[in-house]
Amino acid sequence: MQNPLLDKNELPPFGSIKAEHVVPAIKKLIDDGRDEIDALLDAGKNNWHELVEVVEEVNDRLSQAYSPVSHMNSVVNTAELRDAYNEILPLVSAYHTELGQNKRLFDAYLAISKSDEFETLDISQKKALENAIRDFHLSGIDLSDADQQHFSDISKRLSELSSQFSDNVLDATMAWSKLITDRGELPGLPQSSLNAAAQLAEQKGHKGYLFTLDFPSYFPVLGYCENRKLRQEMYEAYVTRASDKGPNAGEFDNSALMIEILSLKQEQAALLGFANFAEMSLATKMAHDTSQVSEFLNDLAAKAKPKAVVEFAEICDFALEKFGAEIVEAWDVSFYAEKLKEEKFNVSEEALKPYFPANTVLKGMFEVVHRLFDIDVRESQGVETWHEDVKTYDVVRDESVIARFYLDLYARENKQGGAWMDDCRARRITADGGLQLPVAYLTCNFSGPVGHVPALLTHDEVVTLFHEFGHGLHHMMTRVECASVSGINGVAWDAVELPSQLMENWCWQPEALAFISGHYKTAEPLPAEMLDNMIAAKNFQSAMMTVRQLEFSSFDFVLHSDFDPAVDGQILQILDKVRESVAVVPAAKFNRFPHAFSHIFGGGYAAGYYSYKWAEVLSADVFEKFESEGIFNRQTGEKYLSCILEVGGSVDAMEMFVAFRGREPQVEALLRQDGIL
Repeated sequence: MQNPLLDKNELPPFGSIKAEHVVPAIKKLIDDGRDEIDALLDAGKNNWHELVEVVEEVNDRLSQAYSPVSHMNSVVNTAELRDAYNEILPLVSAYHTELGQNKRLFDAYLAISKSDEFETLDISQKKALENAIRDFHLSGIDLSDADQQHFSDISKRLSELSSQFSDNVLDATMAWSKLITDRGELPGLPQSSLNAAAQLAEQKGHKGYLFTLDFPSYFPVLGYCENRKLRQEMYEAYVTRASDKGPNAGEFDNSALMIEILSLKQEQAALLGFANFAEMSLATKMAHDTSQVSEFLNDLAAKAKPKAVVEFAEICDFALEKFGAEIVEAWDVSFYAEKLKEEKFNVSEEALKPYFPANTVLKGMFEVVHRLFDIDVRESQGVETWHEDVKTYDVVRDESVIARFYLDLYARENKQGGAWMDDCRARRITADGGLQLPVAYLTCNFSGPVGHVPALLTHDEVVTLFHEFGHGLHHMMTRVECASVSGINGVAWDAVELPSQLMENWCWQPEALAFISGHYKTAEPLPAEMLDNMIAAKNFQSAMMTVRQLEFSSFDFVLHSDFDPAVDGQILQILDKVRESVAVVPAAKFNRFPHAFSHIFGGGYAAGYYSYKWAEVLSADVFEKFESEGIFNRQTGEKYLSCILEVGGSVDAMEMFVAFRGREPQVEALLRQDGIL
């Protein structure tokens, strides 16, 4: 059987990849890679060109097959593909752990780092070698044979559990829906949301309005629908996904998986001599130790919570005065906040949507980076994709293509929720001396076109799109040619959000909004009054949003510092304790937020969710330089490009920041940006 995953392709052949190709291809690539590396070591290869570059080539071949499979599992999930993906996960995990515990390979890398050749290597090669040696230690190279095997078994099991966690969240999200046939049950819901719900119902063979827990369907109900009972019903379904509570209680329950994941991570950390998993995670991050992270989060909370308390009190007072609501529950907050925002600033997300058609926003976003970095983004044709909604683009500099990306904007069935960027190909020099261009996946879950009306984005969604494109730029604009530190690879996890959060700032600048916006019927840019009101409302409830993120960050960090599997119910106990010190909105007793916290249980943010706020300090500080020198200042753009985007992971994160800013970051920049200071 011909297998497209084994063919050499410039881009993945998405149209040809089937579930039955996955396991045979990955097994063969792993076996071939193992044999090739063993042959190198048997031959005594111990220099950069003959060993490290070849190992990188071997690993990239595996990555080129694994990457599209992993991505398809997230965006066009099927039972067959899921089974194949879950079968290869422990194989890939075991292979990488095996490499990390290969004593002969470690000794060869160590010898290169101590040889005269090391001084002849460029900055990226030295950093790649230093990272590799660090990662050998983090893979258990110093352990006994028995402990190495135990470490490997844990790694394999964790990869299985993380995938199962994400599968449960996806299945729980898809399992719930509500059909409403009486339009009278949906007062206040915007017409665009009604149209989308009607279209979804029609697609499913129903009459009426169909709602799901996909964010574009769920959020408008919470923010606009006057039917409080429906708000509560959808809220409960959403915050109890994959748990022991709610409408599908126990059916996709992640409770046991969470305990096992946390227990295994703590066990793995202990094997390596760390006090806890949080300490272990910081070995590859910008923060020095756990106390620094805790102090950072506590300091931000101390500065933000007093204002957050005032903001929530304002919502409660407004709800009582205007609606006679004596109690504001969690499912009421978005609704009353939106009404308060409209009254104070005469602006709403729904009123803004007609001015942000997706195609106009995309053109405007590409114009922003053209002005900043003198690059062009051009849609490409004839590229195989995984769904008809997906578009592909070339990034062009001086009429040469330097990178490519896929853009998958809209929510649909069998697609994981949220928004993310992932790498498809890393920039590197290939074995034949050619240059492999970086390629990225950009994924969102916005509402698509409805009937003859194009996809219209809320301004929050515009910000999300710019955020993910910032990640994409980080990966695609690199000039590094060593894959392990090229683009986003090798970047300290708590600095990786800097480029994404920086890009969000242009969504609030009048000069940029002039071409990012344009009414879908008339192309009229955002009217001056609406623009002024929107900018005035920028920091509306910013302190409440800050403490909400701090709640997630602190919960994650404390959980991975203090978790003890012998203590029953500790996960929710830790969450309750964090909420007591940070949160201002009372949580519902049935809330099971951790059960769908895919960032830390199904993704790579375990003991690292604080990175969002940490990197937000970096991005706010960086943007202050743009503000002072001009948001489209080409010299500032070039400096940012050369100091941060182009170096990828080849330079230490703090060195990278100081090279651009001339000093270390200051938290006050974020507080000023959010209107808290």
